[in-house]
Amino acid sequence: MIWIALVALSLLFYVLLGIRLFRQFMATVKDLGAAGEKLGHLAPALPEADAALGAGAEQPGSAIFASPARMRHDYHTSKSSRREDRRQRRVQRRTDRGQPQSLGDLDFT
Repeated sequence: MIWIALVALSLLFYVLLGIRLFRQFMATVKDLGAAGEKLGHLAPALPEADAALGAGAEQPGSAIFASPARMRHDYHTSKSSRREDRRQRRVQRRTDRGQPQSLGDLDFT
């Protein structure tokens, strides 16, 4: 007889726990829906921000959809640009200090 009461109480406990968990889940879904509605009202402001970036500017995250060849080209272009900027700074620094230039730093073109 005691075992029947213990099983009944445990089943009641699990039912009440399930109801509580379901209510918390529904409250979370309601909050997420409200947040989605609030963010949905902010979405029309995004095209104005796109116009502020300029016509030639890339969209943030556009690299995900770009072709690997284009990304490789962009990477190598920016890498060579950074190398040239470093070389120019090194040449200027050595010129300012009166140091001799390296043969690789001289621009023969």
